[in-house]
Amino acid sequence: AVRNHIDLVGAELMHRAQLHDQTKLSHEESPSLEVYTGKLRKCEYGSEEYKNMCRDMKPAIDHHYTHNRHHPEHFPDGINGMNLIDLIEMLVDWKASGMRHNTGDLMKSIEINRQRFGISDQLAAVLINTAKWINEHEVFHMAQES
Repeated sequence: AVRNHIDLVGAELMHRAQLHDQTKLSHEESPSLEVYTGKLRKCEYGSEEYKNMCRDMKPAIDHHYTHNRHHPEHFPDGINGMNLIDLIEMLVDWKASGMRHNTGDLMKSIEINRQRFGISDQLAAVLINTAKWINEHEVFHMAQES
């Protein structure tokens, strides 16, 4: 029974990996992304410059949040509306997003978003512990691929 339930969660995560952010290809999001993706990479996450660009992209971002449940903004009650699978996808999304920024750092993203979304100390600790695990295993996994 445990294996079946872990398989169910794993299958959902694999499904989400395949479909992740498909809305970025839509006509509602793609034009803004073409203009701003390169610019966003060059600025620091959470900075005023970053926030200004996000304001400029608001219609595309709103569409993205509406159609992607791994964003707290998808839910009327934010993080509290998410399930654990959403949280895992959110965390790895933060990891990937940070890798696209020159100054990106998953721990820094957690801290910024902790304030932004009102994440509790307990959930923040779980996210930090998971981020450490991802970072440790990423290095090991990359070494095995070499």
